[in-house]
Amino acid sequence: MFKQSMRRLSAITFGIAAASLFFSCSDDNIIEKDSKETTTSSLGKANFKTSLAPIEMNSWMASLQDNISLSKISIPGTHDSGARIDAPVITGTAKTQDLSISEQLNAGVRFLDVRCRHIDNSFAIHHGAIYQNLNFDDVLNACYAFLQSHPSETIIMSVKEEYDASNTTRSFESTFDSYVQKNPSRWDLGTAISNLGDVRGKIKLLRRFSAGTSKGINATSWADNTTFEINNPGASLKVQDYYKVTNNDDKWNGISNLLNDAKNDANGKLFINFTSGYKPGIFGIPSIPTVSNNINPKLKTFFQNNTHGSYGIMPIDFVSAELSELIIKTNF
Repeated sequence: MFKQSMRRLSAITFGIAAASLFFSCSDDNIIEKDSKETTTSSLGKANFKTSLAPIEMNSWMASLQDNISLSKISIPGTHDSGARIDAPVITGTAKTQDLSISEQLNAGVRFLDVRCRHIDNSFAIHHGAIYQNLNFDDVLNACYAFLQSHPSETIIMSVKEEYDASNTTRSFESTFDSYVQKNPSRWDLGTAISNLGDVRGKIKLLRRFSAGTSKGINATSWADNTTFEINNPGASLKVQDYYKVTNNDDKWNGISNLLNDAKNDANGKLFINFTSGYKPGIFGIPSIPTVSNNINPKLKTFFQNNTHGSYGIMPIDFVSAELSELIIKTNF
């Protein structure tokens, strides 16, 4: 039944695909580097570094002390992490990554944005209507294998329901729970922002689906296409998710403003700064590369010039190992 549903899905027209895609993005303002502040931030961050050994991208968290909060780490991430398949006919409307989940993790990515269609009481990875030839088990197996080989690391995973449910007899939450129950020791479902030492070797859940019981950091009150805050007991978040990008300069302004906020925060807030988005093209058809091709070089330049500080989580479209490394190095 599952395979039959997948075959039916391949016949979806590009019009439906374009209309049902959901993305995430930001603005355009270059942040001035304050050398005095940078020095202070660097000294503070040095207190959390465990050694002077060279930093490996597949195990960079090993160089951080256990008592650092996840909110004080600069973390490269990916938006729509499993989306490597484009819409039929029209390119640039669904694909957001070149690297596989395993390749992303080995390149230093530690935040995954996973979009699940609930179908046949299982999760298929989707970007809008487009099935990504990937299922939730594939994502989890890649994460489990990575954490088994790199027990010093953690993965923050945002899980969101995507597209229309089909042929289900239970809630999205129940199906999610069934996946966790297969390997519960690999999950941290605590509702607070953890210290790194408490979640090494585990997946920390950021929950964007409704649930009847407390599980993970609650991010269900997600606002649309803007910058917003979520204040939970033990977990305050500030998110920039301006994804319908009419002007790349505005997008960069949103990104840079949140980078400044994250660097200057003293309250333990978790910052999630989506650098991704799409720009309407001909006939209003969304174009993802029109944003990423403009924003990613700006990110690279920014982190070449701002080499120390806590900048929060950055979910990126078409992340590269080079950009991931620049972000990671701000932690040391």
